[in-house]
Amino acid sequence: MLLLAPPPLPLPAHSVRIPSMLIRLTQDAGIESIGIGRGALETERAGGSRVAPFWRRGLVGLLAGLLALTSACAGSPGSGPGTDESRTARAANDSAPSDATASKPSAAYRLGSGDKLRVIVFGEEDLSGEFEVDDTGAVSLPLVGQIDAGGQTLRRFEAAVRARLSEGYLKDPRVSVQVLNYRPFYIIGEIEKGGEYPFVSGMHILNAVAVAGGFTYRANSGKVFITRGGEELELEVSPELRLEPGDVIRVPERFF
Repeated sequence: MLLLAPPPLPLPAHSVRIPSMLIRLTQDAGIESIGIGRGALETERAGGSRVAPFWRRGLVGLLAGLLALTSACAGSPGSGPGTDESRTARAANDSAPSDATASKPSAAYRLGSGDKLRVIVFGEEDLSGEFEVDDTGAVSLPLVGQIDAGGQTLRRFEAAVRARLSEGYLKDPRVSVQVLNYRPFYIIGEIEKGGEYPFVSGMHILNAVAVAGGFTYRANSGKVFITRGGEELELEVSPELRLEPGDVIRVPERFF
């Protein structure tokens, strides 16, 4: 005989693991299996009989409720770690750029007039020494004469020196170039002590203002004008604003 339980509860299509407690209860009640047949709960006792006394029918109803609750918790959308929604969310978080990878490094430093360099030609002390980039952007080296350095990176300048030495002077020369002193920066305008100051690697605008004695009371401390490479830029004053050797900084006056 088919026993209909209280109003059937919809169950998900996927399989549900039945807790061991429910299994022990069904075994104690003499119920061999619990199944879903056409929306109704079926129970089968040992021996094939489907007839259950009243107290067993109540137990079956309780088991049906617990089974539905267990399946609902196991199959709720988005709750498991392996659902499509959670996988999509994790993939989005993994692909989002972090603050450490979002900020890009500045371009390689380019030489200019006023930079002081140390040029080392390995095994050739007479060709090594300290040299300065002149007003024309060139460096005068022993034996080979002037080599253009203005606007060049250190690696490019090294390659130029190596190529020049290879032109009948040395065989397979090895060259290393370092910056000893950067060309100075200049700061003018509404600043206490305007003028020329030595540049330090990694310098920011606030460092430059501090070196020059700070802003005057008339200064617009929210922005500065920086002339770099022949172009004047209007920039906001912030701790992240980096300077470059040779920058000319102008601090404007506020109007109120």
